[in-house]
Amino acid sequence: MNAIIIAAGSGKRISNDVKETPKSLILVNEKPIIEYQIELLKQKKIENIIVITGKYSEKFHLKDVHYVNDPNFEKHDILGSLMVAKQFLNGNVIVLYSDIIFEEKILQQMLDSKGNISIGVDMNWEKNYDGRTEHPKSEAENVLIENEVKVVQIKKSISSSNKNIGEFLGIIKFSKYGSELFVKKYDEIFKKHTGKFHESSSISKAYLTDMIQEIIDNEIEVEPVFISGKWSEIDTMQDLKNAEEKF
Repeated sequence: MNAIIIAAGSGKRISNDVKETPKSLILVNEKPIIEYQIELLKQKKIENIIVITGKYSEKFHLKDVHYVNDPNFEKHDILGSLMVAKQFLNGNVIVLYSDIIFEEKILQQMLDSKGNISIGVDMNWEKNYDGRTEHPKSEAENVLIENEVKVVQIKKSISSSNKNIGEFLGIIKFSKYGSELFVKKYDEIFKKHTGKFHESSSISKAYLTDMIQEIIDNEIEVEPVFISGKWSEIDTMQDLKNAEEKF
């Protein structure tokens, strides 16, 4: 299995002190975020780890990983960064945002998924926004679930009367078929699509969630993995302090 960590972004939103530091290298209790992820991946015998870097690639000194640099990271968003490494998006693959820390059991829940395209979803997400004034609930990447088994929508700030709304963690697992399908669909769209693409101004500026929504709209099943356990997204100084308390 391949693991792809999308780590092209910087920590400029956290503070000026780390604005020129890749976000994944920001320390949480004296250890970089990405090292928490790599340690868990290696515990699960996932050794083929690909790290996608951006502007500050020279600051990475991790051992036993394969680097792919995204020289155009400022011209696109997280989806574009992932597709710079699409040659590794084959076979069974787990894709991670680089600004999240999570428990081992969350990773195991993702690995246990049998779906072709599976996304980690926290249905108890709202409690994580108590007191989180620097990153309000409106910025959460929400997931709308139908009949407890099917993802029907993914974007920021979903409102629905049925209350089956969770938050996307930033973890995706692909089967061999799922990764092939994802790359094929992306290549098709990138060649022909013009104008707005779901919640983004263009396919070039698209988020990963935009592509997941495109997959859903093409009637391809995206399976929710309802996680339980501790996890933290680190996007602000407030988030960093909360993560240090949790981990």
